[in-house]
Amino acid sequence: MTETQVHSRTIVEWAADKPEAVVLSGDLTGSVEIAEFKRTYPDRFFSLGMAEQNMISWAGGMAREGLVPYLHTFSVFLVRRPYDQVAMSVAYPNLPVKLVGFLPGIMTPGGVTHQAIEDINLMRGLPNMTVLETGDAADIESVLDVAHAVDGPVYIRMLRGAVPRLFDTPMELDKLRHLSEGEDVTIFSSGICTEEAIRARQVLEDAGISVTHRHVTTHKPFSDPAIAEAIRAAGKAVVTIENHNVVGGLGSAVAERMAEIGAGVPLVRIGIQDTFGQGASAHFLMEKHGLTARRIVERVAEQLSAQVDIPDDIDELDVSVSVGADQLEAL
Repeated sequence: MTETQVHSRTIVEWAADKPEAVVLSGDLTGSVEIAEFKRTYPDRFFSLGMAEQNMISWAGGMAREGLVPYLHTFSVFLVRRPYDQVAMSVAYPNLPVKLVGFLPGIMTPGGVTHQAIEDINLMRGLPNMTVLETGDAADIESVLDVAHAVDGPVYIRMLRGAVPRLFDTPMELDKLRHLSEGEDVTIFSSGICTEEAIRARQVLEDAGISVTHRHVTTHKPFSDPAIAEAIRAAGKAVVTIENHNVVGGLGSAVAERMAEIGAGVPLVRIGIQDTFGQGASAHFLMEKHGLTARRIVERVAEQLSAQVDIPDDIDELDVSVSVGADQLEAL
């Protein structure tokens, strides 16, 4: 089941009793689902145009005056372009500025200029920064509460348009979602990769491969004791699946934890293999980078030297996006 415009609806309802929460737009208001917020709370909406460095500096000043700014634009324009301003104007003074980034990873056909494949790496490296990622409608509906409760800066990898509903409980800070228990393989997945990982897991289990599966919504901090427990449950391999460069993202975070606890099983990092993306559909790019359910099953089976029969329809994926009347940009 998929739902549309979840963030648009959520942020309007969520902000009703939070007058300190203001929204800043980087000239992509319709594309990041805040047009309804603009109509509902015009005095709490600020359009800063295509000047992200300036928008970050504005947000730092507003936060010093007691407001809690929620900056909205594409992930790449919140991280790569204004990184120094994020570091010096927001992270260093530890201000409650919330960066809501859309189209993370390879979710856009806009090519390398619009694909944020290193954002988790960069934001994890900033002291004081909390890093969150949504993977379904329930995550979107609860991520604002999680971010607002953090007394400092937060970066959110946000989904837009049509999104699945995978969970019926809210996101919690630094807590994994437990999807299955097993003894052979442990899978850590995040963002859009979790839906594919669920499909892959079902095929692996049908083939007799026992899987522990965890959905990651907090990339930093990354200290949930359940992380080490899930690693220790893996008898044959640990697998990470992410819509991000395998350098510095979820795979690196899990590798760090495995080294710290002395885990003695191989780590398989499925994701963007330290290369740039390209302009193409999300499904094409997911297939190319091994993020579809079929490719995940193939990679795990290869690692375990196992024979797994993959159903012909495993990779059937609804890639249509309901953009709504306000969401004009296709990127």
